[in-house]
Amino acid sequence: MSATHTLFYAAASPFVRKVLVLLHETGQRERVALEEVTPTPVAPIRQLNASNPAGKIPALRLPDGQVLHDSRVICDYFDQQHVGEPLIPREGSARWRRLTIASLADAVLDAAVLTRYETFVRPEEKRWDAWLEAQREKIARSLAWLESDCIAELQARFDIAAIG
Repeated sequence: MSATHTLFYAAASPFVRKVLVLLHETGQRERVALEEVTPTPVAPIRQLNASNPAGKIPALRLPDGQVLHDSRVICDYFDQQHVGEPLIPREGSARWRRLTIASLADAVLDAAVLTRYETFVRPEEKRWDAWLEAQREKIARSLAWLESDCIAELQARFDIAAIG
């Protein structure tokens, strides 16, 4: 099977990892060509921004040229393309529970990426320590909740919440 889609990715992105795990688990990896890009918060990729104004990575170019962006959207797209048990429940309370858990995992990733930018990219004299501590607290609170309220169900079923 030849690649019919192009995934714009940055190797260090945890959001790209989510998409790649879903592709692997649903047997769709061969459908996707990978194109590495290296945007930064201050140096976006101009050709990508034409169809992805926020410059979000990952971004997926479909066979018709349309571009999807955000790992949640891309995962939902591919989950609906494969034959087999969906990794994102299609309806009911299970759908909302699994998407809520996955959303919390995304919030942890967001806070971790922001923390990395603040400590690695921003000059030390401009760092905002209280904001940085708030991001760390958000991560700790979220992980504690996932461990106390979700670990058993995450171990029992592999789906979008477990990919996180």
